[in-house]
Amino acid sequence: MTLEDCLRACSVHSGKLVGSLDPKRLQVAEALRQLLAVWATQETTAPAPTATSLLRRTKAAATGSGGNLGNEVLDALLNVGNKAVVCAYDDELNLTLTITDTILHQRRNSRAGWRLRGRILEALGLPEEAAEAYERYLDLTKEDGFGVRARVDGIHAATKARTELIILLKRTVPDSARFGDAPATDSWAEGLAAHAVGDQSGAQARLVGAILAMDRQGAPEQEVQEALAHYLDLATSQHTRPTAELTQALALYADTRRGRMRGPVPDPLFGGVQWLSLGEFRNRIAGKSICLIANSGKVGESSLGHDIDAYDLVVRFNSYRIDPAHTGKKTDIHVTIHKHNYNWDKPVDTRLVFSGSSPDWKYSVRNKLIPGAQTYVNDESLRWPVRNIGGWTTEQFAAIPTSGFNMLWLLDFLDVSPTLDLIGFDFYESGAYRLPEAMKLAITNVHEYGSEKAWVMERAQSVSGMRISLR
Repeated sequence: MTLEDCLRACSVHSGKLVGSLDPKRLQVAEALRQLLAVWATQETTAPAPTATSLLRRTKAAATGSGGNLGNEVLDALLNVGNKAVVCAYDDELNLTLTITDTILHQRRNSRAGWRLRGRILEALGLPEEAAEAYERYLDLTKEDGFGVRARVDGIHAATKARTELIILLKRTVPDSARFGDAPATDSWAEGLAAHAVGDQSGAQARLVGAILAMDRQGAPEQEVQEALAHYLDLATSQHTRPTAELTQALALYADTRRGRMRGPVPDPLFGGVQWLSLGEFRNRIAGKSICLIANSGKVGESSLGHDIDAYDLVVRFNSYRIDPAHTGKKTDIHVTIHKHNYNWDKPVDTRLVFSGSSPDWKYSVRNKLIPGAQTYVNDESLRWPVRNIGGWTTEQFAAIPTSGFNMLWLLDFLDVSPTLDLIGFDFYESGAYRLPEAMKLAITNVHEYGSEKAWVMERAQSVSGMRISLR
């Protein structure tokens, strides 16, 4: 597709988004507006055509190159593609595919183009093709700030686990081979009908046969994963105690899903650290008393050190400072923004790194973690709780949520702790109490401390001195 054809497609798509209420599509619409404005500016400021330029344009049209992709237009196209690829609607995915086709036709060595190509192929359910695009990106860059290598490794690991899972299902349900050549949708419908009437062996054969057919026909990965999840859910519902084969199948499915969500952790870099997903974090804190210690001035003179250390889990933030008599001395969970690395060398059980930017989070986790200083670190499912888990938009909460508010919101959302206390949370009315080297940091105005305080006090069960109890 020529550049003009791509821009025409972008213009047409921009018209389709008029009146949309979907926040993600609104971001695409704004990116398209910026792209078309850039293109219009370039067109109006272009010099008058000469005989030579007209000849070049004629040759370009004949060969299909169709225009010159300048840096400003390239950046604007990439912006549209990066916004559209997260929409997950077919129209936006197809537009992103068109954009990457155009960029890579014009600039075969565009690193950003190959990375975007990998993202759209993943979104279209073509992980192996995505891995090839990512590999091309890695060949062209010296610094993998986006964690693409881990993404590629995760794709390969997930594909290997899925292959093993399908082989296992084919072996343990031998009758499924009879349905492997039939249309997958027909076999799947027949399998569900058999399950509904209690014919479990017939259901298994048809459902697994449908999965084999989907795999052979190259169905989008998301559809295969959905079918595997549905089949395993039905299979586990039939057993009070899963068989060895079913347990193995569940483990392989978990490996597949884990590989899709995150790449394997390179052990030499992380010193044996283990990832924590949202569910895994929930299980680790369930049933335990928790206190969150603010970095406020009055904590430094609280004399509550003994009381603080009596909680099952003590949570501290960013550049926290330890004075045992006042602050207590134990730290079980260190919550930190990705921008700084204060206290990252202090040994803790769990370190939660928060960030509003996926690339920045990946870079910080892979370059700032100190081997052996933590047993667990959060994966991307816990990267930015208020926005990513809670789905709070800027309309609901305009400012950037603090690390403390992200953590407090997460604990309140999970609701598995019998005691959830805040100590010293006066939202910096008494000033800051931090490591000496961090005291120079300003109490920034990008946060809405008043809104966060109001949210806390609406949920407070009791307030006693410096202690606010939410449970």
